[in-house]
Parts: sequence; structure tokens; C-alpha cells
Amino acid sequence: MKKEKKLISINIEDEMKSSYIDYSMSVIVARALPDVRDGLKPVHRRVLYGMYQLGVFSNQSYKKSARIVGEVLGKYHPHGDISVYETMVRMAQKWNMRYPLIDGQGNFGSMDFDPPAAMRYTEVKMQKIAEEMLLDIKKETVNMQFNFDDSIEEPQVLPTRIPNLLINGTSGIAVGMATNMPPHNLTETIQAICAYIDNKNISIETIIKYIKAPDFPTGGVIYGYDGVKKSFYTGKGRIILRAKFHFEEINGKKCIIIDEIPYQVNKAEMINKTVELMKEGNMEGISQIRDESDRNGLRIVYILKHNHNPNILLNNLFKHTSLQTAFNVNAIALVNGKPVQLNIKELIKHFVDHRENVIIRRTKYELEKIINRVHILKGLIIILSIKNNLDKMIELIQSAQDKNEAIIILMNKFNLSKDQSKSILDMKLQHFTSLEIKKIQIEYDQSVKTIDNLKKILVIDDIRMDIIKQELKDIIQKYHDKRRTQINYSDKITQHIEDLIENEQVVLTISHAGYIKRTSLSEYKLQGRGGVGNIGALVSKKTDFFKHILIATNHQYLLFFTEKGKCFWLRVYEVPEGSKISKGRAIQNIINLEENDKVNAYILTGNLKNPEYIKDYYVIMVTKKGIVKKTSLEHYSRPRKYGINAIVIRTGDYLLEAILTKGNSHVFIAVKSGKLIRFSEKNIRSTRRNSSGVIGIHVKHDKDYVIGMICVNQDQQDKKCLLVVSEKGFGKRSYITEYRTTNRGGKGIKTINITSKTGFLIAIKDVTNQDDLMIIKKSGIIIRIPILDIRIMGRNTQGVKLINLKNHDSIADVDKVTNNMK
Repeated sequence: MKKEKKLISINIEDEMKSSYIDYSMSVIVARALPDVRDGLKPVHRRVLYGMYQLGVFSNQSYKKSARIVGEVLGKYHPHGDISVYETMVRMAQKWNMRYPLIDGQGNFGSMDFDPPAAMRYTEVKMQKIAEEMLLDIKKETVNMQFNFDDSIEEPQVLPTRIPNLLINGTSGIAVGMATNMPPHNLTETIQAICAYIDNKNISIETIIKYIKAPDFPTGGVIYGYDGVKKSFYTGKGRIILRAKFHFEEINGKKCIIIDEIPYQVNKAEMINKTVELMKEGNMEGISQIRDESDRNGLRIVYILKHNHNPNILLNNLFKHTSLQTAFNVNAIALVNGKPVQLNIKELIKHFVDHRENVIIRRTKYELEKIINRVHILKGLIIILSIKNNLDKMIELIQSAQDKNEAIIILMNKFNLSKDQSKSILDMKLQHFTSLEIKKIQIEYDQSVKTIDNLKKILVIDDIRMDIIKQELKDIIQKYHDKRRTQINYSDKITQHIEDLIENEQVVLTISHAGYIKRTSLSEYKLQGRGGVGNIGALVSKKTDFFKHILIATNHQYLLFFTEKGKCFWLRVYEVPEGSKISKGRAIQNIINLEENDKVNAYILTGNLKNPEYIKDYYVIMVTKKGIVKKTSLEHYSRPRKYGINAIVIRTGDYLLEAILTKGNSHVFIAVKSGKLIRFSEKNIRSTRRNSSGVIGIHVKHDKDYVIGMICVNQDQQDKKCLLVVSEKGFGKRSYITEYRTTNRGGKGIKTINITSKTGFLIAIKDVTNQDDLMIIKKSGIIIRIPILDIRIMGRNTQGVKLINLKNHDSIADVDKVTNNMK
């Protein structure tokens, strides 16, 4: 009868859990995570040990990579030749390893992630620093284990003298966990280890004074220090890396030159990504990219278009390309075969503990060897120090039948051990000379001292620590180099949008129907007085025209004041950008205007988040009926989504103008009929937002109304003129001193002679000789005129013609371009 098979019932869920745990632990321990002691994964360790066994040292000739791969694959790592070769290639790449362990000859890839040549074409040998990891391995300093088929032994860990895990870092993905450890500078790391040896209670804060930050093989700049500190303290952190750059001018064009890129960035892919952004219109300031990298170093050239700010473009490159990346530190390594997350002090501690264990095992090995040697020397001295003993020994040896009998005779006659007797028989006759006898005595005396020293090493901790320190200092002498990665300790890691937007001068235009846009000031060409102008905008409706223009910079704050007395808050760069011929975007789609309200006034300010700035400034407002109000800018620095109340508007009135002052200005208010009043700002008491104000100018009748207001500082009165413009294109300049100061609430004095030829007064401005005047027609045509082209005339004149008007066209608005905005 056939023997019945025995079936064992098991729970499939338990079996899957058990099998998966076994699999995951196998990956964690035997594949993906490094040992905290030598910083190597099994495949790296096997590659180095295989080369060691083949004798492929730094002072030997190169051997084919295929030879090394075959050795490692056949004896230690049966997981495929590709995995072994890729490991060996990475250990030879200078842009991947801070301190390469393999010296490669041939094509080993590039920073563009080009693949290396096949293993049959490349050659390798060990770097000198890699040999430091294998020193003393034959002195039983580490445990050995059988390979996959139990045919030969391989080391469980290398007795490394260099802190490889810290200086070269590592990365790996296991099951349920991963490790990503950055490299560090060798000199800094060893200095920190020596400081730890001197004081085992050293704080991480003190360690950081030695190891300042990771040091990547490709250099670059660490931007911000918080992530570095967090990774040192916890073993986990996010380090921001940026390219290293400088600016050059090549053939009259500004250029951004990239000298170093962040660690593990694919250079070719990064350049291609930038080219795609250029095609999509996201990098308009770059005209060309050239990769001029060669064997002497990396060099990427970004050639800029004319009139583009390189700093703004650089910030855009940092945001949209891998010129800025993040290295996410996750310091997990195997400690006694278990994965543990480690801070910088723990990493140093485990390395020092390993070195101490290596020194203890090495010392025991050397002690055993030298004790055996002393034992032999002692027997030789017994025989050779006395002449009669030597003669007798020779006689006894000659009388013996064979070697074994001679050994027994010597043991019995001179009270020697078997090893001592055997060594005597193995000696050549030349060692029986008197000179050689003296040498043996000297060697014996020195060996006895060495035994004492070795025993002290095993007993006294401080001696072992001194040995570790001295060996580490020798490493520094051999392999020290300078830090490659710079550190920017700035706390400003997160980019603000302002960093990506150039603070250039722009023209803000607002149409009668409530459309707004932002256009670069450089698009408007300078023309002479009496010119026709050029197209400034396309008007979508016959009833619409561009009413307001404002010269601003992108980073300024823009406050909108509506007819109903509400205030809204916006940054200039938030205004939609448009060309000269575009109509812009409806204001109600940008700010939350009420349906029957519209923007009538606006002011530009500096930083509204600066408490000192907002306390120094005031907002002066004027309504159509001549009511003025003065309020501190501080009350308008915290806007709400649906706006805030700026002024209480009386029935039948609406807000017309708002101006920013410093509290010491003179206020000029003009009305449609050509009258103007001047009074000191100090005559207006500062009130809060929920007030209506006081009378600024007395308006005679309902058909007359305020058309504008300016405020001039007392110390600028001699430098400025008052400019007036009528609706039919006439204008002039007058000296401010022609207008006497009165009390507010008066009727004013004549500022322009109003006739049917000139039309009513529509604008007043305070100008200097360096300013330009921008005039916009209701048809959308804009002209820019130098102020010097407009004559200075008396206040009771009609002025000169500033712009030609055709087909019953008229002027919608005017504004000035100040001398610092050209």
C-alpha cells in the first residue's frame, strides 16, 4: 500500500501574514537597507569584498568590469548581473558618490543620466579610500558567514575605518519603509566624531558646529537651515537645494550661468523642461539655453531677452524647474539587524562602537599572535643563549632517527613545548650566529612590551578611543577636501509670489464701463507735443472709453475707492495683464463691487503690513460736492473680502478722489468751471472711517462740481508746477506760488480761462520738469508728452493745445509719469 500523505490544515490569512513578514524582512535586512556600521547594503559590501579577494587594489592595474561582476555573482550575490553592475557603476560615479569607492575607466554614464557602457567595455579597480574599509579584515575583526551555497565565507560587515554611512549617504526602498541619507564632508564628519569621543554626552547642537550640513557631490546651495537642523535632531527632515549661479554679460546680453545643480538632478531633463516652459510662454524672458558643460565642469547658460530682470527669471526657474529641489532625509539603518531611525549623534555613536569592537578584536588577534611568537622566542633563547645547550642540541638532533623523534628529545631534554621544539628544528644554521642570537633577544624584549601595550588596549577604554581618533585623523590627512555645498542660513525657504514677479513700472488703465488692465510702461513710446498718439486700447462698445490711467509698480498695493465710499485692497500684480490694444477685465470680476457701484478713485501705497509705514500716512478724500475727509492709512490696512467703509457719503453726492499724504501737504481742489482753492492739510481734522468729512470748496450750483484734487508737500512747492488740462485738449503749467493759501470752504480763484474753444476743466496735476504727461482720449488713443513741451503760463489764461482731437473726440483722463518711473 502507498503511504498516505499527511495534510495539515492552516489558516490562509495567518500563512499570508507570516510569508509576507518573512519576505519583507528579507528585503529590509538583505537587500534595501544599509548596516549602520559600514553604511553598506549587502550588494555593495560583496562588490568590495569580491574586488578585495581578486586583489584589484588602487595600486594595481584595472580589470574588466565583467570579471568583477562574474566574481561577485558567482560567489556572493546570485541576484542578476545587472544589479551587481549597476551597483558598481554608481560607486564609481563622482556626481552620485561624495567619495567614490571604485575607480572606473571607460564610459560610466553622465549627469544627463546617460547609461554606462556594457560591462565588457569598462574597467575598474578600488579607490584608495575603499581600501580603508577592508583593512584588518584578515585579523578576525568581523564575523564571517557562509555564502548562498555554503561553499565560501563572506563578511557580515566591513571593519571600515571611514564613517561611510555619513560621508557617502545612501538610499533604498524596502517593504513598508525607505531610507534616504545625505552625504557629508569627510573632514567635518571626523571632527564631529572626535568631539563625540572626547565627550560622550555631547549635545547635537554642539555636533552641528562641526558637521554644519550635508555636503553633496554636485555642490549647489542648501537654502534655509531649518530642514537641516530637524534632520540632525530627528533623522527626518526636508532640505531645500538650489543650483549655484552667477550673472554674466555675453555679447551685450544678460545671462544666467548655472555652475552647479542640485544633487541627483537629471541635467538634460531639466533643460528640456525649461524649453517646454519657454514654448508654453511661462519663461518669456529667456531667448536661448546652452549646455556648455565639459570635462572641466558644469556650465548651463540662460541667455535673456532685452529688458528682463535676471533675478525674477531666476526665481521662476527655481519655482518651475529642478534648479530647486528638496532632499527628504529619512535616516533609517540596520542596528543589530533591525531597522531604526537615527539622529546624527546616534549615527556617530554606532560607528564609534563598531570601531571600538574592531579594535578589540584586532588587538586580541594580534595579542594571540605575539604571545605565540614570544613563546617560540623563549624556547630559542633557552637553546641559543647558552653555548653548551647549542652543542648539546645539535648532538641530540643528529642522534635522532627522524624529525618527530628529534622534537620529542628536545622537549624532554630542555623542557620545551612541541611548538618551540619544532621551530628550532625549522631554523637555518645562519640563525645560530651570535648576531642572530642578539636579534632574537631584542625581538623577545620588544614583544614582551608589545604584549603589555596590547593588554592595556583591551583593559583601558581611553586608549582605545585614542586609537580611533588617531586613525581618523590619519584618514583626514589622506583624503581631506573642502566643502562643496554652500549653506544659505536664510529662514526664507518658502518663496512668495513677489519673488517671481518683476517690480517693473506698469500702466493701469480703467475704462468708463469698469474694465481694468495692467500694461508695461515700456510699451508706450515718447512723442512730441501736438502728436496724434497711438492705439492704447480697443473699445468694445461705442459708449465705453478709458477714463483713468495710473502709473504703478507691480509690488505696490492698490486701494480702490468707490462712489459709495467703500474701499477695496489689491496688489498691482493681481490686476490682469493686457496689451495696449486689449480692453482689460471687468473690475467687478476682481473685487466684490456692489451691482450699482463703481470705482472712482484709487491710491498706490507701499507695504501696508509695515506698522511704521501706515502710521506715517493719511488718506485725503474729496467728493463731487467738495466735501473733504482725512483718515490715517492705518484704518485701511486690513481690508475685508467685501470691502470696508472709507467715508460716509451724503445724499446726492459721491466720492471722487483719494490721495495719500504725510500730513504736511497743501490741498488743491478744482471744479469744472475753472476755479481752484488751496488750503493746508492741517485744516482738516483726522477722523475715523465712519465719518462724512467737512467742506473743502464751496460749489456755486448743481451744474458745477469738483473735477480733481492734488496734494503738494510744502518742501516741494518750489520744484513743482500746477498743470491744468481742459476737455478739448488745451493745457498749461503755472507756478504753485500763484495760488494763495486760504481757508478751506471758500469759492476758490480762477486757474484757467474757460471758453468754448477750450471746453471745461477736466484735470489738474502737480508736475516737475522731469515728468511726462499721458493723455487718453475717449476713443482709446493715448499720447505721451514731455512736461517740458508744455509752456508755463499765468493762471488766468486758456493754455496751449496739447493733443489733436478729431471727429468730436475729447479727453477722458490724464496722468503723469514721474521721473523715477521712466
